[in-house]
Amino acid sequence: MTRNAGPLELICPAGTPAALRTAVEAGADAVYCGFRDETNARNFPGLNFSCEEMREGIAFAHRHDAKLLIAINTFPRAGDLGPWQRAVDNAAALGADAIILADIGLLAYAAERHPRLRLHLSVQAAAANADAVAFYVKEFGVKRVVLPRVLSVPEIAAMTGAVACETEVFAFGGLCVMTEGRCSLSSYATGKSPNMNGVCSPASHVSYGEENGYLVSRLGDFTIDRAAAGEPVGYPTLCKGRFKTSFGIGHIFEDPVSLDVRTLLPALRDAGVSALKIEGRQRSRAYVRSVVSAFRASLDALARGETAPQTTLTAITEGQSATCGAYLKTWR
Repeated sequence: MTRNAGPLELICPAGTPAALRTAVEAGADAVYCGFRDETNARNFPGLNFSCEEMREGIAFAHRHDAKLLIAINTFPRAGDLGPWQRAVDNAAALGADAIILADIGLLAYAAERHPRLRLHLSVQAAAANADAVAFYVKEFGVKRVVLPRVLSVPEIAAMTGAVACETEVFAFGGLCVMTEGRCSLSSYATGKSPNMNGVCSPASHVSYGEENGYLVSRLGDFTIDRAAAGEPVGYPTLCKGRFKTSFGIGHIFEDPVSLDVRTLLPALRDAGVSALKIEGRQRSRAYVRSVVSAFRASLDALARGETAPQTTLTAITEGQSATCGAYLKTWR
């Protein structure tokens, strides 16, 4: 069974060519990107890569001893597999170091058509136990699984010791109350599915306005939040909105908060994890530079047996707050 014997690999997001260069220069071991269409789960206007930009990005990453992974992690529409299969073919032709897939049909297509192409299982597949991971490894030759953000560190250790592939876990960024993006709330409010259209709370359905001194944010026809002057305002998603109920006004589904596991790096290393994933392909270059630099410094200190520097990332977290999430599961 696979047990990581080397340093933790730092996997970083890039929504644009400029962000890719920033991530590599800040110390990323690998960068993950998507094509400029609905085949990836961050299909926002102004983001992602054409084939030529992806080619240049791969070349840039390789010149700096970094890898480039292409996320093709949405689910194809019935009867319209073409865009997703072309994305797999293009990734192979461009020389991507791996592709990140969730759909079983696409995994089968990639394994059959491009047997030398390294396959990673997306978190969107929600493979949360050893038997599920073993299926993907046996049937499609998956080399790495990105684990859902619902497992504790001991559970991750047990999983890593039981599966014949590498494991990757999320280390920083947004959290989701659904089964890794399988969100019916966003689909209900906007008609756009995160797992099929690649958009959670699409910008085309977001609006802001001022009412009686409050900044009001809306998603479609739904009011998500009302913020007084000086209050932090997050991007309007239904799961992180404030609602009025019989218990009062508050965040009913989830507080706006970001994952940050820097205090758990030794435990994750000892659990056999191979790679850490930073979330945020839709974020700015400043975000990418700050988070990648902070994690690079922490991982380098860990490798030297030293205490990691105490840098703060509070200013770029949701709600200016951070959590270790399910990794600690303190609510049990």
